[in-house]
Amino acid sequence: MKLRVVTYNIHKGVTGIARRPRIQNVRDGLQAMDADIVFLQEVQDRNDRLVAAALFDPDHTQLNYLATDAYPHAVYGRNAVYDHGHHGNAILSRHPILMSENLDISDHRFEQRGLLHAVADVNGIEAHLICVHFGLFARSRARQAEALVERVRKVVPREAPLVIAGDFNDWNHRLDASICSTLGVLEASHARGARLHTFPSHMPWWQLDRIYVRGFHIERAAALTGRDWAQRSDHVPLVAELARGGDPGLADAA
Repeated sequence: MKLRVVTYNIHKGVTGIARRPRIQNVRDGLQAMDADIVFLQEVQDRNDRLVAAALFDPDHTQLNYLATDAYPHAVYGRNAVYDHGHHGNAILSRHPILMSENLDISDHRFEQRGLLHAVADVNGIEAHLICVHFGLFARSRARQAEALVERVRKVVPREAPLVIAGDFNDWNHRLDASICSTLGVLEASHARGARLHTFPSHMPWWQLDRIYVRGFHIERAAALTGRDWAQRSDHVPLVAELARGGDPGLADAA
């Protein structure tokens, strides 16, 4: 069983300062990646300002707009809610999603963060998918990592395939060792000792985004860099090619 997974913080589908919509560019990028499962952060599923400006169809949510026909199965976890809309994490899948649950892992009232847990039927095998977006402060990230570990230990069977992906904001790599050792996962985003940098998109310098797996063989991993990707978000996507069967481990990296 082969599986191509992607994690991508899309920055609400708008530019940083001017807040101009660029969700069309994000959708084009998703189609180009041709992934089986996509873990998204900062999906702004409702934005009344864009609707009022006639830049977005109120009946066509951002999640549905991004999924298109390529991803018939999609789930969304609303985290941050404000007067003109809300945003959160999402999972797009070509495989049926059997269940999903969104957990509030906010550590304080200034940052709303979530953990979106789904189970997908991947060729008859139930694979657990967890999409996360951790906070900007080290203590918050540590507590959110504890919540992630508790969730996996509590509800994910040890023998079940598992993919954890998202924006961990762990620029100083404080969480990697504990997550890997505690959960028995491998980090696809750490290729043969060379970390795959994903932020900022115009000149990636920090590794904020991660893909952790259990029960899969990691064939290769890559950060999608370049001018086109730099214009789509402040992060670049992280891609991992996975295979089920054989000894798990990192076979190659690009």
